Amino acid sequence: MESPPASQTPRPLHNMFTAVPPHYDLVNRIITLGLDKRWRRRAAQTCLENRSQTILDLGCGTGDLTIHIALLAGEETEFIGLDYSKPMLERAQQKAVKAGVGKQIRFIHGDATQLPFSDAYFDCVGISFAFRNLTYKNPLAQAHLAEVKRVLKPGGRYVIIESSQPENRLIRMMFHLYLRIFVKPMGIMLSGNTGAYRYLSESARRFYSPLEVRDMLLKAGFRDIQYRALLFGAAGIHVAFR
Repeated sequence: MESPPASQTPRPLHNMFTAVPPHYDLVNRIITLGLDKRWRRRAAQTCLENRSQTILDLGCGTGDLTIHIALLAGEETEFIGLDYSKPMLERAQQKAVKAGVGKQIRFIHGDATQLPFSDAYFDCVGISFAFRNLTYKNPLAQAHLAEVKRVLKPGGRYVIIESSQPENRLIRMMFHLYLRIFVKPMGIMLSGNTGAYRYLSESARRFYSPLEVRDMLLKAGFRDIQYRALLFGAAGIHVAFR
C-alpha cells in the first residue's frame, strides 16, 4: 500500500513516526510516569466489553493497544493494527511476536482517511494517543471520523484513549506546567526531535475538553458518548457508539 500523501500526515510528527527513534517506547513510559501501559490495558478491556470479534487499532504505532487486546481476547477474535508508518509497524510486529501473539495480529500500512475495509466490518475501533493527531487542528478531522463510523457495525464502539483537560482549574494548571517543564524537554532530550515533542506538548496542552470531544463525536454521527477520566482528568477514555 502506498504511503499517505504528505499533506495528510500530522506535522511535524510524520518524520518522527516514520523514523522511529530508538527510545520511542521508553519516552512514552517516562513522560506518562509509566501509566500509559495501565491505561492501554483499561482501553483494551473496554474494547472487549461487547465481546468484539473484529477489532481495529487505528494509528496503532508500535502496537501496544493491539497487543494488550490480543492478550486479553480469545483466539477467535480478528485483530488488525493500522498505521501510516512502516517502521512503526515493523516494530509492532516484533513486539507482537515477542509477546506471543504475532500470529494473531495482522498489521496493515494504510491511511486513516481511506481505510481499506468494507462498510460495517468492525465491532470495535480503538485508538490510543493518536486521536489528537487526527483531530486537533487537522483539516481532515471529519474525514477521519467519517471513516471510523463507516467501518463500524451498527452498535459498534469507538474507544479512544487520549490526553484530556482536567476539570479542576488547579490540577489543569499543574498538568500544563508538567507538559512544559518536563514532557517537552525530556522528549526532546531522549528522542533528539525538537519539533515533534514541542508539537506533542503544545497539542496536549491545548487539546479539547471532554465536552468538546463529545460534541465532535456527536456531530460526526456517533451516539451515547461516555467518558472516563484518568489521573484526575489529565487523560481519559471516550467511548462512542455507531
